[in-house]
Amino acid sequence: MTELLTLPLGALAPRAASTPAPRRRPSLATLLWSLLAASLLCGPLGASAQAARRSGDYIVAVVNQELVTNSEVQQRLQRAEQEAASNNTRLPDRDTLMRELLDQLIDERAQLGAARDSGVRVDEAEIDRAVTNVAAQNKITVVQLRERLRTEGMEFARFRNSLRDQILLERIREREVQGRIRINDADIEAWLAEQRQKNGAATEYNIAQILLSVPENATPAVVTQRRQQGVALLQRLRGGEDFATLVREASDAGKDRGGELGLRRADKLPDLFIEAVGPLRVGEVAPQVLRSGAGFHVLKLVERREAALTVSQQHGRHILLRPGPKLTQDAAIRRLAGYKRQIEAGTAKFEDLARQHSEDGSAANGGDLGWASPGQFVPEFEQAMLALRPGSVADPLVSRFGVHLIQLLERRDQRLEPREQRDMARTALREQKAEDAYTEWARELRARAYVELRDPPGQ
Repeated sequence: MTELLTLPLGALAPRAASTPAPRRRPSLATLLWSLLAASLLCGPLGASAQAARRSGDYIVAVVNQELVTNSEVQQRLQRAEQEAASNNTRLPDRDTLMRELLDQLIDERAQLGAARDSGVRVDEAEIDRAVTNVAAQNKITVVQLRERLRTEGMEFARFRNSLRDQILLERIREREVQGRIRINDADIEAWLAEQRQKNGAATEYNIAQILLSVPENATPAVVTQRRQQGVALLQRLRGGEDFATLVREASDAGKDRGGELGLRRADKLPDLFIEAVGPLRVGEVAPQVLRSGAGFHVLKLVERREAALTVSQQHGRHILLRPGPKLTQDAAIRRLAGYKRQIEAGTAKFEDLARQHSEDGSAANGGDLGWASPGQFVPEFEQAMLALRPGSVADPLVSRFGVHLIQLLERRDQRLEPREQRDMARTALREQKAEDAYTEWARELRARAYVELRDPPGQ
């Protein structure tokens, strides 16, 4: 019987040798249940396993070919209660919570079966790296990890199988969920508009108009005559006549400026105007004559200046060492700690050490990673940079790509170009839609799965 352990995703993700080390890859970390928080081996796991042995374990559910045991539900329950206590959050009553946790385990079993059926494989080297990362995140060596597992009653082979299953789950979720996400231009524009509104930013428009004013007490005949005049002007524009020329000929305002109102924020213009020119490309004329309290308007979009989005960017550099057969993770951490001491003592330069020792593609540039916007690096790397002051060097950091020594060079607030804004919107939307896509996929798998719930022995 293989027990599923929910671990921090950074401990499990395999290393991609061809990928610049700290760069973000699409991830479903937010969708993995993290009841175990930051530490795997903090006590409750071993205690619950020992309690299960004393009381006698039994099967509570069969999911296709997979089993769920009572001890697993109890372990999840204990972890959830510990997490709630440490975060001061409120849980539902125990019966409701146990049903929810059992549902989670059933979903995991259905997904694990799908992963195995898909032919996804995890090699032993990946599991070795995962074991090393789990040990590092718990601030112990692999030898100490094995001893801790032994004292808590968990076989090391069983622990490795649990890691294998978690990697399989991550991969099948990644593949299935990302394949379901669709992002179109309308989604991107709506997201950017929302962000601009939150930041108090507004798109600016320069609109030119031909105004055919209508007196306040105008007769219906006058109103009709002015409307027909506007329609005739619109037809002449469609025939290729110059807008500014027609302004001088017919408009009741702005003749000296070609009818242009000048760049104005969207919130400083009539909603009627914004609705009319919003879909237009620069240089186009609104397809209809508009009526307002002032009269009739023929509009042309002269210029659109998108509101700027500003983000806080970080400029850093790093030295990456990749643990392997010739370099253990503990040795990599010690080596990078030594580099840090040399840098802080002034006996070595960061960029020189990066060129000599870093195993990342940035080594030739002294480890320089350039300016990075939020979300560009994997979370653990980005958090380490955020904690630094410009010029300071972090302690060695273990990520899914290896062990890093990071230095923050400088920070700035940067206005994003339109292409950068759209890239940021696409990334944010993908993260937002991932949860819904995951829920849909999990629901479909659950509906197809054979699930048999079993009562405790003697009932």
